Amino acid sequence: MFRSRANEEKATTSKVTSGPSQQTRDPQAPKGRPTPKRSEAQSQRRRAVTPTTDRKEAAKRQREVRRVDMAKQREALASGDERYLPARDKGKARRFARDFVDSRWCLAEFFLPLAVIILVLSIVRIPGVQSIALLLWLIVIVLIVIDSAGIWFRLKKQLNERFPNEPKRGVVAYGLMRTLQMRRMRLPKPQVKRGERP
Repeated sequence: MFRSRANEEKATTSKVTSGPSQQTRDPQAPKGRPTPKRSEAQSQRRRAVTPTTDRKEAAKRQREVRRVDMAKQREALASGDERYLPARDKGKARRFARDFVDSRWCLAEFFLPLAVIILVLSIVRIPGVQSIALLLWLIVIVLIVIDSAGIWFRLKKQLNERFPNEPKRGVVAYGLMRTLQMRRMRLPKPQVKRGERP
């Protein structure tokens, strides 16, 4: 019950030497180095956490890198260079969808100009003109829906034939969204002429 500490240490060392070759450090044994003061330990921790460079300098460098990346992206949107395009425009399937849409006339690209004309006609206080504007509005919507459905099916078929093993999720919708933009305002800029095979 009241054994001395020296006897306990002898017993544990004899157990360790007689046991397996693995040696475990005794928690009571000294660790071989002095315990650092709290102030020293805290200062070492702070040095490890704080970055070596100035925070303002790092932010300035980051802004510069972002500016260069944006400039490359703008050039790529104008030239069609795949390397620097945004992620939503990258890939062979999306390039084909852009060329497919750009190579044909689409009713949806004339939606905005037609909408402005119809809006002006509907403002006119003549009942006959207003009814014509309403009829035009319905005809334009129906024609755009029919044209878009045709583009949807043709584009989907072409994508399945040309890119059977590539992921095509969202590519058809991407192409249809492009039809809603006027040709000269599309980004990336059209790389094919109308009537040219993509």
